[in-house]
Amino acid sequence: MDHNINSRKFIAIASVAWACHFVSLWGGFVFDDSEAIVKNKDIFLYTPASSAFYNDFWGSNISLNSSHKSYRPLTILSFRNVTTMAACLCVLPFLPASNLFFKVGFVIAERTLLLPSAGFSLMVAVGLEKLKDRYGSLKKIFSFFYILLIITFILRCIIRNYEWLNEERLFKSALEVCPLNAKVHYNIAKVEADQGNKLIAIEKYRHALKLYPDYEQAMNNLANILREDGDLKEAEILLKKAVQVRPNFAAAWMNLGIVLSGKSRFEEAEEAYRTALKYRTRYADAHYNLGNLLLDLGRHQEALESWKEATKVRPTHSAAWANALALLDSDGRAAEAVELGLKALRYIPRAPAIHFALGNALGKLNRFLEAEAHFLQAIKINDNNALYYSNLGVLYHRWEKTKKASEMYLRALKIDPHLRSAQNNLKKLESFLLSSANAQAKKRLNL
Repeated sequence: MDHNINSRKFIAIASVAWACHFVSLWGGFVFDDSEAIVKNKDIFLYTPASSAFYNDFWGSNISLNSSHKSYRPLTILSFRNVTTMAACLCVLPFLPASNLFFKVGFVIAERTLLLPSAGFSLMVAVGLEKLKDRYGSLKKIFSFFYILLIITFILRCIIRNYEWLNEERLFKSALEVCPLNAKVHYNIAKVEADQGNKLIAIEKYRHALKLYPDYEQAMNNLANILREDGDLKEAEILLKKAVQVRPNFAAAWMNLGIVLSGKSRFEEAEEAYRTALKYRTRYADAHYNLGNLLLDLGRHQEALESWKEATKVRPTHSAAWANALALLDSDGRAAEAVELGLKALRYIPRAPAIHFALGNALGKLNRFLEAEAHFLQAIKINDNNALYYSNLGVLYHRWEKTKKASEMYLRALKIDPHLRSAQNNLKKLESFLLSSANAQAKKRLNL
């Protein structure tokens, strides 16, 4: 409703403004405008620039009685120097992007390249006007080619906009322009990796490194893919070279720590993680992975502190919260786990892993009703996790709600038929129910 009212107001205001100015669309110059704008010789380059300081706005000597005494030399010079301004717009903004004086990033270079295009457009307009003035008989031909140029640029802009619809089209179009640019191959590799095309991504990363052997970011990303595929040897070589090329490359140090940890070289892995944190202290993933390593080494309190540090840096780091909660729960510190879990939910209220961990901790504290609520919330957010159903079954089992417990175990096994904990708990429950039924039958017989 409000939107329609605003639209009507906008249309009304626009209509009134258009009506006010409509009569001026076909208006001409007043009697002295032509002298000032068209016939003032001071705006032409063949007249000395100093004459603008001796003449009035109409080009007459300001000392004459016939002069209007309107003194605007800077305005005249701005018209006069339009060609110079166009040339400056073409050249001067391009200098920072050229890296002649100092190195700049591509973002700055892209922005500064917008101004030279404005200078080029101005130069074309000025040049066209001069050609039409000099060769008046060819005005129509010049106008035709000018319109053709504009149409060409419009079509090229449409094509370029199509290429910008997504990253893949953009980077592949760049490949046609500069096939020997390592950054282009790197960008294509990233897109392919995100789409799950690992083989193409590996090929493109290798091609980028062939073109630029010291491309540390390509080494890091290629190493991550190789690590995921189990090739820890080459991944380690690439990451060590990456940190050799750029010693403060925190992400590469962290990934090197993951690789070394996978090779059970824990001391070297810890050193790599701490080096990553040396260069980038507020690095949530490095704190998280260091915590995982410390847990494997049995240093539980240090692991907990690392995960807590990760959540301080990035409060939405659900994996760090979940690991901290699981550790507290397994160490018999259920009350602390509940306190920490409720804190985590302030930042990530829809994280199923946090609700699941809270359900486990509350269950151990015999706070069954609260535990059930968190288990159900975890299942509501992610209803395809067998462990959530299985542990809710354990809660019902302990709560002596055997029918619901059986239902949860069966639903867990429907999702994952090989879930050992659900299989064992269901057998225990069935055995318990069978023994209870037998005991009741014997009791009735004795009566």
